[in-house]
Amino acid sequence: MYSFADEWGPEKIVEVHDVKHHMRGVLVVDNTARGPGKGGIRMVPDVTAGEVFGLARAMTWKNALADIPFGGAKAGIRADPKSPNKEAIVRSFARHLANLIPAHYVAGPDMNMGEREMAWFADELGSRDACTGKPASMGGLPHELGSTGFGVVHAAKVAMEFTKRPLSGASVAIEGYGNVGTFTHKFMEEQGAKVVALSDSKGTAYLPSGLKYGMAMKTKQEKGTITAYLGAQVKPAAALFGLPADILIPGARPNVITEANAAGVKAKLVVEAANIPMTPAIERTLSDRGVVVIPDFVANAGGVISSYVETIHGTPEEMFRIVEKKITANTRLALERSKGKYVRDAALQIAQERVREAMQHRK
Repeated sequence: MYSFADEWGPEKIVEVHDVKHHMRGVLVVDNTARGPGKGGIRMVPDVTAGEVFGLARAMTWKNALADIPFGGAKAGIRADPKSPNKEAIVRSFARHLANLIPAHYVAGPDMNMGEREMAWFADELGSRDACTGKPASMGGLPHELGSTGFGVVHAAKVAMEFTKRPLSGASVAIEGYGNVGTFTHKFMEEQGAKVVALSDSKGTAYLPSGLKYGMAMKTKQEKGTITAYLGAQVKPAAALFGLPADILIPGARPNVITEANAAGVKAKLVVEAANIPMTPAIERTLSDRGVVVIPDFVANAGGVISSYVETIHGTPEEMFRIVEKKITANTRLALERSKGKYVRDAALQIAQERVREAMQHRK
């Protein structure tokens, strides 16, 4: 028996095993009141049903808050992601879930699962609607378009307007220079903001006059680290969180803002591009100091909104328009309800209200 069931779900927990291909996997469909469960598949050797349930529940709230017609779900494959047998494992997992897709579950990429794996998944089931995150040649809207970073910037824009300050001219520090960080930088620059600090695994590049997107990308590609940016001060990666900036964007690792460094945060706005960059308790600590914190499932929903647009076979142009519209509306709603304090609590309340309303319309 699983001990984590409550009024919201989960509706289904499916564990599958294929002896021939050494595949073990689990799917948790948490709640489908608003639509089929949507959430990615991760491949790691030690994934558990409990872990997958926690991720599925997070997707229930994220999809509801994003106001897209999906419920919450998540899947995990217990396997070595570097296995030479990876394609057979992914295809086997798809076959074992065929009777649930896409009516109950729409898959997507997650840890160690990308475009290639989603192509295998869709091909095995003979349906492009089986999953999102597929290659563009199969009707996919690749994350290389920057949907998550685009949404983060629009969440920041709404939050700055809420605090009666323009995004144009604001100084920004961004943790992480992968897909999310690079596109956040690009779209921030397009909005007129000045990115003064960037970090990667090698450290932080800090330049009060501003780090330009084109030069930063060239530096990262040619030198392998953003710390080689010409003229920038090089600081430890963790130093980024205490640098002077109007906006701080944790965009890479979990639990980077802690009791040890929260007091050093100088930004008056924190926009969580990464998942769980701090605990709710730390968010409240910052909020009590007058810092507005836009939580992860509000700010970084651009990716899952893009996934929705992929399922309706929309174009990249439609995707950007819908991401902007929904992120803007939902960020504003959460801020207005919370009056800028404890935004997570308000956003979760909105998501729960939407799910509960949908549940009441079921037979």
